[in-house]
Amino acid sequence: MTENSGTTLTIALTRHGQTDWNAAGRMQGTSDIPLNDTGREQALASLARFAGVGWQHVVTSPLSRAAETGRIIADGLGIAVSGVYSGLQERHYGEAEGRTDAQAAALWPDGEFPGLESRDDVADRGLDSLADIARDLPDAAIIVVTHGTLIREVLRRLTSAPIPSILNAATSIVEHSGGSWRVVTVNGEPLGGEAA
Repeated sequence: MTENSGTTLTIALTRHGQTDWNAAGRMQGTSDIPLNDTGREQALASLARFAGVGWQHVVTSPLSRAAETGRIIADGLGIAVSGVYSGLQERHYGEAEGRTDAQAAALWPDGEFPGLESRDDVADRGLDSLADIARDLPDAAIIVVTHGTLIREVLRRLTSAPIPSILNAATSIVEHSGGSWRVVTVNGEPLGGEAA
């Protein structure tokens, strides 16, 4: 990624709102499950944290739950959805998609579901997407609406601090300046950690 000294790119990694599969504890992965009414309310409620900060763009994963969350946020802020990035889609859970953790564990006790995408591949894909976004929308403040596991794996790559589960409609802020990334918040809470 090309970075001019003295400029900062700010990205608000925001998880989509709740779906019926989230509520039931089912793994979604790349299955295209839409928001439910609670998820839409969560997206609307998230607007308060973005107000008055000068966010310039919203970009999303292609999956409908992220795309709709992004549209709700963009409409509420009076800005456009600037792009859709295929690399922002959720981790592919293979044959475990649609199953609860308990159901998947009963079938595959080792956690190696057929067709499961590796955590490293998810992190690589997520970071490549952030680099693409930074190239397309340089020196900006961008809301990136994506998925819980992708956000968590990207944050794990960027800091040595422990990363909790990412909550529906929660936002984690990362900044890129001087050639390195810094994790500012996770699930809206400040986080200390080494820059990567």
